[in-house]
Amino acid sequence: MTAQLPEPSPRPALSGELRASHDDREAVVEQLRDAAAEGRIDLDELDSRLEQALTSKTYAELAVLTADLPRPKSAEGLPPLVLKGGMYGASRGPGRWEVPPRVIARAGTGGVKIDFTRVECHLTEVAMEAYGETSGVTIVIPDSWAADTSGMEPGVGGLKDKTTPDRLPGTPLIRLTGSGGMAGVVIRHPNRWERRKLHSNPAQV
Repeated sequence: MTAQLPEPSPRPALSGELRASHDDREAVVEQLRDAAAEGRIDLDELDSRLEQALTSKTYAELAVLTADLPRPKSAEGLPPLVLKGGMYGASRGPGRWEVPPRVIARAGTGGVKIDFTRVECHLTEVAMEAYGETSGVTIVIPDSWAADTSGMEPGVGGLKDKTTPDRLPGTPLIRLTGSGGMAGVVIRHPNRWERRKLHSNPAQV
């Protein structure tokens, strides 16, 4: 009786042959939109590449679409963003800016407001320190983001966390620490006026 040879195991897929996920396609879409905003590709080419990106099934198909574009910079290497209210106050946003892994806000006597509603953020978590001091800190995050305020000291002014826990997959978590100081710290989603402004002036691609 002839011994049967074992069946050969399936050939492992090459990296380019692996199936792409929704997140992989979305990352390429964002890179293409950034390239168009920087003038690297025109709008007709953007439309063509976006259509291909949304229908790509493998890493290799996606790689072709960005092969002639600079690799996006890693947000992990960005220096901390430090905002000091001083006497006259300080703010960041709303607008498109890239979020670093660490953000520090010191209200001083003028106060600080940070608006994340239109930012570019490739991080899963952002460490933020907020110190309310004498004028307070206000933090505005998109509806799809969530916040962890368990490490925050309320101080005299207190902490007002008006966010919801309805975080969408792949969106950042703001891990908030610091102290409310005399005036307190508020973290919330956009209010009615801010939502109206966002809808009437949509972000440019």
